[in-house]
Amino acid sequence: MILTVTPNPALDRTWRVDRLTHGETHRTDAGAARAGGKGVNVARVAHSQGASVLAVSTVGGRTGVEFAADLGAGGVPNRLVPVAGATRQSVAIVDESRGDTTILNERGVNPADPEWAELLGEVVDALPGAQVLVISGSLPPGAPPTLLPLLIGTARDAGVPVIVDTSGPALLHAADAGASVVKPNAAELVEATGISDPVGGARSLTARGVELVLLSLGARGMLAVTASEVLHARLDAPLAGNPTGAGDAGVAACAVLYADGIRDPAMILTRATAWSAAAVLMPLAGEISDEWPALESRLIVTPYDPTAREERL
Repeated sequence: MILTVTPNPALDRTWRVDRLTHGETHRTDAGAARAGGKGVNVARVAHSQGASVLAVSTVGGRTGVEFAADLGAGGVPNRLVPVAGATRQSVAIVDESRGDTTILNERGVNPADPEWAELLGEVVDALPGAQVLVISGSLPPGAPPTLLPLLIGTARDAGVPVIVDTSGPALLHAADAGASVVKPNAAELVEATGISDPVGGARSLTARGVELVLLSLGARGMLAVTASEVLHARLDAPLAGNPTGAGDAGVAACAVLYADGIRDPAMILTRATAWSAAAVLMPLAGEISDEWPALESRLIVTPYDPTAREERL
């Protein structure tokens, strides 16, 4: 079973416009709303591909009611901890003419210490049936700095590997606490490590004990960095679509393989890149296209060569 924790869930709202023009009024059809946050998206994708999952998160306020109803309607097994603060919202505006997306994320409200303790209790209860723990997404402002290390340490004590997708100082805390895999994007890696070279930044995390760094490069694919090798996977041609949730789909692929006992970086990189690409073809985060096997067959996977023009970041 894949156990996911979303410390800062969101009710994701998506609107599509013909063209987004700064400072102008826009007409749009009714938007879509669904339970989101990175860990929830990971659970959705893995569940859709037949994996056993359990999504643990918090829920509060009117948006929390809508969040819980949507997650239940989607059939994703979950345990939601009631909190006083309202579940935050995330707004994605898809520009149809450009094929890009503008995202507005509320920061979220930090749960009280007893609420965090209840969430940790749900994780502890679920760990005996888990093959991997995924902690994914931002932390709300004011979240205790011990939260990630405590979750990771609890899983490691239970013999469960941990995959973390977060940013800022929390990324370094996750590495120091013993995360097996981390998945930053290029900007997050520079922000956390202060190192502009992507391989150097990733290697600074493996030096802290991380087994595998999956580094998202957007349209340029993904890197898999270990202490001994660096691999690059990319499609033979870029895709147009909605990139929201593409990284979450990559984490889901990694989690599914980890739950099956697979640790080969090339296999993980290939599947993660294919699922990320397949997510771009879907209108909402938390979904991947059934065309992912065809996308996987189009991938070019090579040792990373920083001097090659097509691989420069």
